[in-house]
Amino acid sequence: MRLVTGIVLCSLVVGVSGEGWFSFFKEAIQGAGDLFKSYWDMREASHQRSDRYFYARGNYEAAQRGPGGVWAAKVISNARGYLEDLFNRYYFGNSNHGLEDSQSNRKAEDWGRSGKNPDHFRPSDLPEKY
Repeated sequence: MRLVTGIVLCSLVVGVSGEGWFSFFKEAIQGAGDLFKSYWDMREASHQRSDRYFYARGNYEAAQRGPGGVWAAKVISNARGYLEDLFNRYYFGNSNHGLEDSQSNRKAEDWGRSGKNPDHFRPSDLPEKY
């Protein structure tokens, strides 16, 4: 029963019709893959000051998939931000630790989801591979 209620609620919130569900979830899964690929590229690059670029790039690529990709990017980005805030609150004892970085990362995520070029955040010395 919860699943049916969740699907109906999601349909109302997202505005997905019956036949659009398949494409919506396909876009969402592909968008989640884009975010995770960007995350792994960020870890592999291990480059200082590049996290905003990778966050913007992942959200940009997910948003290019369509509404499902935008939805997945928002959900995953919000979850990441929430967990980061929770970690800072309990590990460092306050929620302001790393607040400036968190806010700039969220701006980069919003930038990418809005369809703006993620290269705006690209460090000049980041290898071309990324």
